[in-house]
Amino acid sequence: YLRERIGSQNIALKHLVITDLHQWYLFDAATWEKPVAQDKALVKRFQDFEAGRLAGRQTDFFYKEVAAPFFDSLDVELPVVYFTLDSYSKILRNADRKDDAPLIALHKLLSPQHLLKLPFANDSNSLDRVFYAELLHLIGLEEVKEKGKWLIGRKPPERRDRASLLEAAITQLDSLDKLERVERLHTYGDNRDEQFFHVALELCITWVNRVLFLKLLEAQVVTYHGGSKAHTFLHSGRVRNYDDLNSLFFQVLARKPQERSTSMAERFGNVPYLNSSLFEPTELEHRTLFISNLADEQPLPLHKATVLKDDRLKRLSGTLPALDYLFRFLDAYDFTSEGGEEVQEENKRLINASVLGLIFEKINGYKDGSFFTPGFITMYMCREALRPAVLRRFNAAFEAEGAKACADFNELRDRIDSGREARAAANALINGLRICDPAVGSGHFLVSALNELIAIKSELGILSHRNGDRVRHQRIAVENDELVVYDEEEG
Repeated sequence: YLRERIGSQNIALKHLVITDLHQWYLFDAATWEKPVAQDKALVKRFQDFEAGRLAGRQTDFFYKEVAAPFFDSLDVELPVVYFTLDSYSKILRNADRKDDAPLIALHKLLSPQHLLKLPFANDSNSLDRVFYAELLHLIGLEEVKEKGKWLIGRKPPERRDRASLLEAAITQLDSLDKLERVERLHTYGDNRDEQFFHVALELCITWVNRVLFLKLLEAQVVTYHGGSKAHTFLHSGRVRNYDDLNSLFFQVLARKPQERSTSMAERFGNVPYLNSSLFEPTELEHRTLFISNLADEQPLPLHKATVLKDDRLKRLSGTLPALDYLFRFLDAYDFTSEGGEEVQEENKRLINASVLGLIFEKINGYKDGSFFTPGFITMYMCREALRPAVLRRFNAAFEAEGAKACADFNELRDRIDSGREARAAANALINGLRICDPAVGSGHFLVSALNELIAIKSELGILSHRNGDRVRHQRIAVENDELVVYDEEEG
C-alpha cells in the first residue's frame, strides 16, 4: 500500500485486499488515507526503508519492525469486511436453491463495480444489443447509420432471407394481391416497394408484439407453478406452424377456457384467458394477411452472432425453420427474473417487459431513429418533479385555509389526518396533478410518474383501496424504476 500511495503517488487506490484465498479482508482505501498515508512518522520510516537506511532490507523486516508496531499503537479503527470462502462451501456445493441468498452479497462484494468503485447506473431498461440485433434478423430488418442517426430498414436485396417474417409477408401480399385492399394505401409510401415494406412491417410488428407478450406471460405462468417446465407453451412441440400460432392468438388467448374448442383446450389448457385487444384481429390483418398465411418450414439462416449454442456451448450455424428459430431464440433468454434478486442457475440473459418496450419503441420509430431515456433517469426526473409539485399543492391548500405551509414531506406526512375524509381529500389533491409526457414515445415516462405518485401516497399514508379503506401493513417504494411492495408485518 505504501509503495503505491507514497512511492508511486497513486491517489486512485480503491480497495486493499489481504487474503490467503481462504480468508479475506477488504478495506476501503479511503479509510487508510488519514491514519496511515498521512502519518508523517510512518511515511518517514517507510522512505528510510526504501532507501536502505534501516537495519534490514527485507519486506519481512519492515512488517515486523515498522508496520506491526505502528498498527499495534494505532488508536483509530479501520473498517474492514471479513469473510471466509469455506463458510460458503456448503451453499455452493448443494443443489438446494433456497439457501443461495448469501451468495448475492458475496457476488456484489467481489464485483468490479464495488472493488473498483465503478459508476453503476442499474437501468432495468437498458437495451440488450445482442437480443435486439438477432430479433431484427428474424424479422428481416437491419440497423444502419445515416447522418448520425441509427435507422431501421429492410435488408438490401442481396442479403434478404425469404423465410424472415418481413419477406414472407411481402411475398404473400404480392402473390395474393392484397395491397389494393389496404385503405389509404398512399400513406404507406410513394411507390409499391415502399408500400409493400410498410404494410408488411406493420403486420410483423403486430405479430412479434403478440409473441413477445406471450413469452412474458409464459414466464409468469411457469414462475407461478414453481418453475415447472410442463407449463411452457411457446415452443415447437405445442406450436408447430404458423396456423397453430394463429390459433393460439385468436382461439386461445382471446377466448375464455370454457369457450375454447376441445383440441385447443387439450393443447393449451395451461394458457390463461387474456381480455386484451392485442389478441383481436387488427383492421390491417382483416384486409391483408394473418400470420397463418405465411409459408411454413422455410429455412432461415442463423444470425452470424446468434445466441443459440450446442451442447458444447459452441455457437450454432446453418439454418432452422423460421418459427422454430424464433422460439429457440426466445428460449435462450430469461424472461422470468424481473424484479427478483436471486441466484440464477442457468446462464441466460435477462429480458424484461421494459426492455421489450424499448425494443418496440426503436422498431416503431424506424424512420426517424429513436432515443430511449434510461429508466434511472426517468425515475429521477419524476421524483424531482413530482415531490415538490405535491408539496406545493398541499401548501396552497393549507394557506388557503389560513394554516402554515409544510417545509418538507416529513412535516406533510405528520400534518395529514388519517381519517377517511381527510385521506380522500388528500388523494384528490394529488389526483388533480396533470403530467405532460415530454417524450410522447412508449409511455415509459408516464409509467415512472405513476410509480412515483403511488410511492408518494404510500409514504404520506393516504394510499387507499377503491372502497376508500387505507392500504395497511404494506409500504410501497420505487426502486430501479419499479414499484416494490414491502410487507411491514413480515419486516
